[in-house]
Amino acid sequence: MDMTHWELEPIIAVLSVAVPFIAFVWEFAIVRRKRLGYRVQMDTPATSPAHPANAAALAQLHENGRPLHDPSFVLLRVENAGWTEIVSGDYLADDHDRAGIRVTFPGRRVVDVALSETSQDELADFFFTDEGGHTTTAAGFGIGNEKDAGLVRLPKVKLNPRAYYKVLVVLERQEGNVRKEFDDPSFRADVSGRHNRWIDRLAKVRLDRTESHTFASRPALVGIGLLVAAVLAQSGLILFRDDSRPPLDCVGGTLYLHGSTAFAPSVTAAAARYEEQCRGVKARIPIGDSTFQGSAEGVGELEAAGRAVDLSRVPGLGTHLAFTDGYAEGSHPQVLPRPIAYSLYTLIVNKDVGVRDLSLRQIRDIYARKITDWSRVGGPPMPIQLVNRHPGSGTRTALVNRVLQADMPNATVNDCAALEPGTAGVCEVGSTQRLLEKVAATPGALGYSEVSNAAKDSRILKVHIDHDPATLAGVEDGGYPYWQTEYAYTYGELPADSIGAAFLRYLTDQEGKDILREHGNRPCAETEYPLECEPR
Repeated sequence: MDMTHWELEPIIAVLSVAVPFIAFVWEFAIVRRKRLGYRVQMDTPATSPAHPANAAALAQLHENGRPLHDPSFVLLRVENAGWTEIVSGDYLADDHDRAGIRVTFPGRRVVDVALSETSQDELADFFFTDEGGHTTTAAGFGIGNEKDAGLVRLPKVKLNPRAYYKVLVVLERQEGNVRKEFDDPSFRADVSGRHNRWIDRLAKVRLDRTESHTFASRPALVGIGLLVAAVLAQSGLILFRDDSRPPLDCVGGTLYLHGSTAFAPSVTAAAARYEEQCRGVKARIPIGDSTFQGSAEGVGELEAAGRAVDLSRVPGLGTHLAFTDGYAEGSHPQVLPRPIAYSLYTLIVNKDVGVRDLSLRQIRDIYARKITDWSRVGGPPMPIQLVNRHPGSGTRTALVNRVLQADMPNATVNDCAALEPGTAGVCEVGSTQRLLEKVAATPGALGYSEVSNAAKDSRILKVHIDHDPATLAGVEDGGYPYWQTEYAYTYGELPADSIGAAFLRYLTDQEGKDILREHGNRPCAETEYPLECEPR
């Protein structure tokens, strides 16, 4: 794919699948493989400071006859938050140490601790033992002090997935602690097992604080948000995208064009559209000032390109096409023609001439130099200056063969700028655009051009022939004589998978036909006999 034109839909579709998959692997294969979780479900003073000191039983708690100083209660929940069981050997503690988790309470002293709830009765056996008919506290379960904090030791309880237990801790404020609120309890524990330094940095397999959710956890909410964003983005692309689809046979690569300057605007427009539609396969058709140099020159350039490469393994050259107005003159045994469309041409005059219609007889006499002044054909007294294309031009050949049926007069000057204003003369130029410029700038000038090109300059008038304008209907009715079939020449047979073959299919069978029609041409596919491509 062209990296400068990324398609968003497949990227979003991949993300829509990748996000939940990565989230699943992260949550269940990495983070939650072995995971101890804890919650502080309650941490509250026995009474409010505003409560009378002797007004309730909770405010009158005692220890060995001594009233507790600012008592508080903490309810802890410890759970297996992973998807594999946790056994005693998984706790990262010395084998001789029966405690697996330590919870400290800064600024408070632990008065007592009690096992308040278990997910299954058997878990109580890790906290208490039966010795001679008397129940005693297990070695790993107890209380103590650690620096300026109370301590609760919890045993190495074996926990199946989703198993849990709760302990209730009774505390009092330590002497000298004047802070209004107590610090949160601090948990210390970890689980052992297979560790990877990269996974450990990301997953941090250890004791993690868990939460109770009425809907979803924060990571789940993030995942849901990403999925919703992906769905909305993909829906937006579907609703607001440009539904125009590229041709089914877009082929990448670079295609070089040559040939007719008259047919160049039509081909240039089609090439630009093909490049746009096939940008995803990196299709390029570079066109510059030197691309179209004339029909004869174009065939010559095509032949030179074909001879310069080794075609022993392929039937033809798939990267070059030449367009000509009519069949190429001379012998060209290596190149093959294919009709594309037939085009309209028109005679044009400088606006000051004012002549809009000439008979076929008048046209032939003018080019035979029998008529050299516009006053003889209804115009002002002004010498006729003929601006012709060089020999080899398809537009010139069409005029000679279809209208004049005689040779063109020889040039009287080497440069059109040398034409004398008071004397009729003949000059030649190399391209359609150059001819249009000279006719527009030269008083009394007469020339010829492809119809769509001639319509672009207001300094030029198109001339009817025997009262027939240059229209496709006039050609097809048999009244208008100045037209020609446009051919695409290839060097040998084009490989079917080449960009040259794809572009020709685009011109003849796909959207390219519409572009040719917009420029005043009749696509061969729309004629009765496409291989002949002539009006009937």
